Amino acid sequence: MPIASLLNSLIKTIPKKPGVYRFYDQGHEIIYVGKAKNLNKRVASYFIKTHKNLKTKNLVSRISDVKCIVVETEIDALLLENNLIKQYQPKYNVLLKDDKSYPWICISNERFPRVFQTRTVVKNGSEYYGPYMSTRIVSVLLDYFSDIFYDRGWTPISYLNREIDVESRKKYLTTVSEIRQILKGDITAISSKLKERMAGFSKSLDFENAQKTKDQLSLLNNYQSKSLIVSSKINSVDVFTIVSDKKTAFINYLKIANGAIILSHSAEIKKRLAEEDESLLQFAITDLRKRFNSASKTIYCSQKINCVWPLTKLVVPKIGDKKKLIDLSLRNAKYMQLEKKKQILLRKEKKEKTNSLSVIKKDLRLAVLPKHIECFDNSNLQGTNPVSACVVFKNGKASKKDYRLFNIKSVKGPDYYKSMEEVVLRRYTRIVNEKKSLPQLIIVDGGKGQLGSAVKSLKKLNLNGKIAIIGIAKRLEEIYFPNDPTPLYLDKKSSSLKLIQQLRNEAHRFGINHHRMKRVSEQLKTSLEDIAGIGPKTSALLLKKFGSVKNLLSVDYEIVKGLIGESKAKKIFRRF
Repeated sequence: MPIASLLNSLIKTIPKKPGVYRFYDQGHEIIYVGKAKNLNKRVASYFIKTHKNLKTKNLVSRISDVKCIVVETEIDALLLENNLIKQYQPKYNVLLKDDKSYPWICISNERFPRVFQTRTVVKNGSEYYGPYMSTRIVSVLLDYFSDIFYDRGWTPISYLNREIDVESRKKYLTTVSEIRQILKGDITAISSKLKERMAGFSKSLDFENAQKTKDQLSLLNNYQSKSLIVSSKINSVDVFTIVSDKKTAFINYLKIANGAIILSHSAEIKKRLAEEDESLLQFAITDLRKRFNSASKTIYCSQKINCVWPLTKLVVPKIGDKKKLIDLSLRNAKYMQLEKKKQILLRKEKKEKTNSLSVIKKDLRLAVLPKHIECFDNSNLQGTNPVSACVVFKNGKASKKDYRLFNIKSVKGPDYYKSMEEVVLRRYTRIVNEKKSLPQLIIVDGGKGQLGSAVKSLKKLNLNGKIAIIGIAKRLEEIYFPNDPTPLYLDKKSSSLKLIQQLRNEAHRFGINHHRMKRVSEQLKTSLEDIAGIGPKTSALLLKKFGSVKNLLSVDYEIVKGLIGESKAKKIFRRF
């Protein structure tokens, strides 16, 4: 499959969830790592936008594959992006390449524990809280902890010369215990204190400090005290999960180093002899650990299997952060399974569409495959509000951005033939003038008469014979060709007739919706403009605001009065 088609197929299967995406070049090297709140939208933006930045253009031109890791939250995506950029140092990533890590707050493992900021996690029994996205959050927390110590008599001097009697230590540890609860997520006390401080600044008209305090409060309310992506409690482990169906198994592998996910890899295994998940998982663990040079002595697994690896401990977590890692890995395995199913469906759908176009080409005796088809339909009610719709299908699928609506300008009364002549002429005059691509097939909803009208317009533009054109009559689904009085009857079950009917029905739906909206607008304007003193501008204003007379009369008189004035409001309410 060509790279462009492959990427297009992949993008359609990417979930609309937070996560990290990786771009690979043809040598399967990671050239860019990015994070997104919505993976599908972000990845698609690289391929549908016109990029002015030369670096971005160059990046997009080199992408040959895309892989995603789904996570729970945006902060998880940010932290995982940081880990992967540091691990792989991709060519097109500029930020986060340094060895700087995220800040933590440490409660040291001492008789009188210290509370301080650090960027290094040391396995010495100390407690670590975080990581935090910003040192600003850490500063707010540490300032508050400092205030607690000051309020309880712990000045810098007394802190350095800490008393060691039992009562002093007991009070000190009580304070540390309160700080521990805040770091675990209970920020009620600190929020109350900041609110009091903000109110005090406002009362004294010190709005600058009030705003700063408000920002600190907002920062605290939004912070997340810990993340699955980085954990001080988990050192270096491998995480493996499996999901499977009758024919295929999908394995996800997370490699954890120093508490951080540095690798996520999903693999697909085809079942040959209805193998059990246990044997497939054992095979995958052996293969992936060897491929990615893992020497971890601990494996977290989604299900119990025999541990055949010497000096290695295999754990099936049930609760806590370990279980959350299993859930994250399972989510990515299921994402790959879903992605593969979607790709199969997309290929099947594409094949069916291509087959339908080939059948149409054969059935209608066309010179070329009709990859671009346009269909016209007229709508009116007893000659009023005549409109026409043009729908466009490309490669057998609706291209809604190319749909067009026409208000009939030159025809009075219910004349479908002249209406069709007008819209076809307007449509292709513009396409020719703008030098855009013409369709390979035009379908007219109607019999010989409307087909003849459309052909007249094509002749005026010297396009007759250059574009294939047919008419379809609803009664018996007859297909008419120019200059041929005998219609063609296609098999009712044929894919070509089904596609033609789909185009005709879509044009009818699109046109009738526009006609209905126009008719309602005209009725409202007419009923309002019948009132003396109410003109087109007032009618248009009320129409835009309320949509109908019924909606207009259901609102309070004072609202209408405020919108158009007392005099006009009285006239409308008296009239209805």
